[in-house]
Amino acid sequence: MATFISVQSKKASEVDLAKPLCKFIQQTYPAGEAQNDHCRAAEELNKLRKSAVGRPLDKHESSLETLMRYYDQLCSIEPKFPFSENQICVTFTWKDAFDKGSLFGGSVKLALASLGYEKTCVLFNCGALASQIASEQNLENDEGLKTAAKHYQFASGAFQHIKDTVLSALNREPTVDISPDTVGTLSLIMLAQAQEVFFLKATRDKMKDAIIAKLANQAADYYGDAFKQCQYKDTLPKEVFPVLAAKHCIMQANAEYHQSILAKQQKKFGEEIGRLQHASDLIKTVASRYDEYVNVKDLSDKINRALIAAKKDNDFIYHDRVPDLKDLDPIGKASLVKSTSVVVPISQKFTDLFEKMVPLAVQQSLSLYNQRKADLVNRSIAQMREATNLANGVLASLNLPAAIEDVSGDSVPQSILQKSKSVIEQGGIQTIDQLIKDLPELLQRNREILDESLRLLSEEEATDNDLRAKFKERWQRTPSSELYKPLRAEGANVSNILDKAIQADGHVKERYQTHRDTISLLCKPEPELNAAIPSANPAKTIQGSEVVSILRSLLASLDEVKKEREQLENELKSVNFDMTSKFLTALAQDGAINEEAISVTELDRIYGSLTHKVQETLKKQDELLKNIQNAHQEFSKMKQSNNESNLREEVLKNLAVANDNFVELVANLKEGTKFYNELTEILLKFQNKCSDIVFARKTERDELLKDLQQSIAREPSAPSIPSQPAYQTAAAGGSKPAASTTPTPAPRTMVSSKPQPPARPPPPVISTASAPVSTATGATASPAPLPGSSAASTAPSQAQGPPYPTYPGYPGYCQMPMPMGYNPYTYGQYNLPYAPQMYQNPGQAPYPGPQQPGYPYPQQPYYPQQ
Repeated sequence: MATFISVQSKKASEVDLAKPLCKFIQQTYPAGEAQNDHCRAAEELNKLRKSAVGRPLDKHESSLETLMRYYDQLCSIEPKFPFSENQICVTFTWKDAFDKGSLFGGSVKLALASLGYEKTCVLFNCGALASQIASEQNLENDEGLKTAAKHYQFASGAFQHIKDTVLSALNREPTVDISPDTVGTLSLIMLAQAQEVFFLKATRDKMKDAIIAKLANQAADYYGDAFKQCQYKDTLPKEVFPVLAAKHCIMQANAEYHQSILAKQQKKFGEEIGRLQHASDLIKTVASRYDEYVNVKDLSDKINRALIAAKKDNDFIYHDRVPDLKDLDPIGKASLVKSTSVVVPISQKFTDLFEKMVPLAVQQSLSLYNQRKADLVNRSIAQMREATNLANGVLASLNLPAAIEDVSGDSVPQSILQKSKSVIEQGGIQTIDQLIKDLPELLQRNREILDESLRLLSEEEATDNDLRAKFKERWQRTPSSELYKPLRAEGANVSNILDKAIQADGHVKERYQTHRDTISLLCKPEPELNAAIPSANPAKTIQGSEVVSILRSLLASLDEVKKEREQLENELKSVNFDMTSKFLTALAQDGAINEEAISVTELDRIYGSLTHKVQETLKKQDELLKNIQNAHQEFSKMKQSNNESNLREEVLKNLAVANDNFVELVANLKEGTKFYNELTEILLKFQNKCSDIVFARKTERDELLKDLQQSIAREPSAPSIPSQPAYQTAAAGGSKPAASTTPTPAPRTMVSSKPQPPARPPPPVISTASAPVSTATGATASPAPLPGSSAASTAPSQAQGPPYPTYPGYPGYCQMPMPMGYNPYTYGQYNLPYAPQMYQNPGQAPYPGPQQPGYPYPQQPYYPQQ
């Protein structure tokens, strides 16, 4: 009776987790110790998977602990890594635990790029291994009983958890072994076996019969429910059904037996006999139907002894009426088992390999926060740079400070000389020419990377579309066109950025051509620069006037504002604040992160004072520029104006503007070069992402094609036999009854390792003029065929006629195999008056009869038995 059902584990294909995880870590986290730690953790996770599912596991607690630790680790990394078809695409392949496969088709398996699928299959193996460990326990001691009950309840909880989550975890139809119906039945079976273990424990501890009967009745109820769930479904191995039916009867018989003892104690002797009779009938049913699966001899003997004794006592002493079975009171039920809920971590020795890595929700919030921070900083810096350019433009238009320095009329103002020196030190016109020359090469490199990435997607998508059109509904996977939408959107965005960059490059080149000559003039030595500037009559002595002093003071204040902006810009760039703890706290408290509210509050707290200073510098500059323009008007009235002085002032203004344009052009071109180099890194990551997903899709495609080929191989190759035409069913001469229209299938060839005797020949037909000859068995021989008919064309599909006749000298058929060259029962057709008539079933294709090897010995004459 100690037959317990254990579940076969699923088998997994090998998968390299380390490579895709390390690639994601390197793309997401900056180089450093943290990145190295995460990559080492990925290597450890890959080793843990090989230990858990990459090899057959022993039926031991340590093996189950390894499997549970891997499951806990999968649950831990799920919120930290974006496992999906278009991000970290890892295809997990598992075989159906209950499918034995076929000669040509192989076993059924499913490959999905889903971490939820991997978790489901690993949890299934946890439940399966727990059931195997429980089945190996020694139920003759308390320790074995406790261990078995614990593992059966854990297995029941694992299967129940799969039932509740598998459809949402996979988003497609699972294999039969992890379908909700199958795992629901397995959960109930494990619960029934746990209840049976408690029944055995109660029996061993000699508890009250009333309690034991209730425990047994509850176990019978569980087994009955499990049998009802799977009796009409071909999902579990075929040997499970008779075991469930037998266990249901056995546990019910135990309940009746112990309830009969209670009835005897209550002096209800008729009820005792009725319950024992029912228990005996149940055990007889088990012994007659399921004896090859369970052994009930001991239980049967115990019940029969009690039944005989009860009948004897009742017949001679009590004479109590035996009630009908339907009149007996129902036995109560007592459940001591419960499915163990799956609460992560399920392993007591679990330590998170990626403990220092923040969840994906926090990573995304940090990314959005950094984007908001960059927008705020860039906006503030852009405002300050725009204001500085405006101030430089206003001063250049007023020829300041050169106007208040140019008093001789024939020398280069000091400010112009400083600008010229600065331009020459930065490389002058050659620097701009080289930067402009490098831009097309950088642009072309980025364009080629982008085009190659999109080409990979397009080729794989075309292949997917062709296979989908070929296999139609059999091609069950996400269409590449839908899967690649995010990548194509990202590629389109990069393409738009490149187009805008090309336009910006054109504006920079156009601006450079406009100011190229003036910038070239600034690059010349001082004598050549002085010669290029027109001379004018010396201006009046205005250096000591109040207006000049005011202008000098205002210009100095403006320079201070510019320096303050440079300092503010450095402070804005250097501020750094780690928001990880803020987001982790929010996630732990609320279960979600309101990134916008948290980020806006923190950015205002961190950058509020700096942005306030930026606005103050803008207001201060506006006031200074207004005062400078008013003072310059007074200064212009004091100066003598003529054509020469106006021409000289115009050239000096152009030189100042050229300096500003040079500085701005160099900055723009360097930013453009930096932009293209950074875009190259982004595009290389994009290309890797595209190549990875294309490779994963190709692997998935190959697996799916292999599965389709196997499923096609499992399908019947021959079409069904058509119905026989009506004219063929008519009996010849009205003497032969009409045959059935249902075709009889040809006999299957059974492969056996034992040598088989030669095929049994058909009975001989000896035709006489008077009547057909009867054989020893009394059977009438078949009539001879009509002249011209062919016996060979109607070979029988199986042996026809009665058993072998017994001939004098031969004591019947011997089971010893004879040599293939000799068979004493072989009848040569040419030695008979007529070939034997052979019939085949109507509608069945001719099937060649067994070939009888010839032998040169003389043929034995046939003598009919009298």
